[in-house]
Amino acid sequence: MSGTTGTTGPAGTTGPGGTTGSVDRPTAHAWAALGGPPELLERVAFHGPEDVLPSGLPVRRLARATVAVCSLAAAELAAHRTGVPVPAVRVDQGAVATAFVSERHLTVDGRTPVTFAPHSGFWRTADGWVRTHANYPHHRTRLLSALGLAADAGPEQLAEVLGRLPAERIQERAYEAGALAVAVAPVSPTMHPLVEHLEVEATAGVGTTAGAAPARPLDTAPVDRPAAGIRVLDLTRVIAGPVATRTLALLGADVLRVDSPRLPEADDAHADTGFGKRSTRLDLATPADRAVFEDLLATADAVVTGYRPGALDAHGLSPEALFARRPDLVLAQLCAWGWTGPWAGRRGFDSLVQVGVGIAAHEAVDTTDPDGRPGVLPAQALDHGTGYLIAAGVLRSLVDQRTRRPGGRHLRFSLAGTASWLLHGIEPEAPHTASPEPYDPSRWLAETDSAYGRLRHALPPIGYEGAPADWSRPPGRWGTDEPVWL
Repeated sequence: MSGTTGTTGPAGTTGPGGTTGSVDRPTAHAWAALGGPPELLERVAFHGPEDVLPSGLPVRRLARATVAVCSLAAAELAAHRTGVPVPAVRVDQGAVATAFVSERHLTVDGRTPVTFAPHSGFWRTADGWVRTHANYPHHRTRLLSALGLAADAGPEQLAEVLGRLPAERIQERAYEAGALAVAVAPVSPTMHPLVEHLEVEATAGVGTTAGAAPARPLDTAPVDRPAAGIRVLDLTRVIAGPVATRTLALLGADVLRVDSPRLPEADDAHADTGFGKRSTRLDLATPADRAVFEDLLATADAVVTGYRPGALDAHGLSPEALFARRPDLVLAQLCAWGWTGPWAGRRGFDSLVQVGVGIAAHEAVDTTDPDGRPGVLPAQALDHGTGYLIAAGVLRSLVDQRTRRPGGRHLRFSLAGTASWLLHGIEPEAPHTASPEPYDPSRWLAETDSAYGRLRHALPPIGYEGAPADWSRPPGRWGTDEPVWL
């Protein structure tokens, strides 16, 4: 793989549409980065409460733009498959705000899940602050071990040790141990692309070039499920990747999440992001499971991955290897810290990327105190925003393969890319008066029975004429579905 095209797009354009008579600049930026036809931006408008996702950074504008381009990509695919004009896109900012904190609205039989474990969070250090992420048991064990603590050490003992060490030393010790801790840093000037489009250069047999392989023909599909019949292998975890594939499932795709039986998953996390999808477990190190996976890959239309750069290569799932077997594949990859640079291979989550790129420092609780407690965004906006961008990228690729140029598509996204866009690529919010429409999240919440119990959950924010109002199925239990396509 080499070369990138269309990595960031322009800062925006003006013209008819939007809420003020002009195209929304962040939406235009993201749509251009995805390679979308600029004339379709005239189809996009916003409505609903404006006093949502309050922050010192333009989180509301990022959130609605990512949902808008995903909605527009879905509308574009619907038009391609039905032969009707591209439906108008109308994004409700209240629905967006509710969906961007879907994990906080989730209840299971009335119980509210715990978002962060006791060993996760901000901690004072000898010279500043550090943030840890220890929600999964193996991450907690590695963190405590890296700091010389017993596996059953509590948060108080963790705080005592962290308070005696410099933040960067904690960060590097955690990294070397495979744990997760990042020192709070000032705002970084580094710009990562919002999306990278890589040329597909793998070959698929004698005389056949992967980049020219025709994609599987698509039958007509209903406007409300434009991805009907599309098969998506979901190799993602936690929030961003699962939000992307949850959205593709909403739009009709047959999404099968595949996890290793050696990695744990939280039931509550899957209850939030498993809507519309199925989930199975395969050990790719065993011949039998590997054969099943290869059968799935043979007829998949898209693969979405959410592991560190190179992490899947040992299983024969590098981009080159995938395109050699499937030259017409749409491959969307996600990582935390960007695809180049000294941190590219590090583990990361939204909360940690916020810390490492300077968002936490920017959003400090008390900006007059240089040693004050760091702040957070009002949502895991890097996760959710990137998720909708990934889904939009897959949808656009499906259209692009069939209307412009056949062949595989290779897209790369990162939480750092979305973070740098938020910090440097979106104009700050202009002061505005109180929204004439108050924000009440209950309008965008629903209750559904599932294998986990009665779920209260956020409704999808995708908005275009004829868009589905809810998923076709609730989440099943993680890892219990048969590894077959429907």
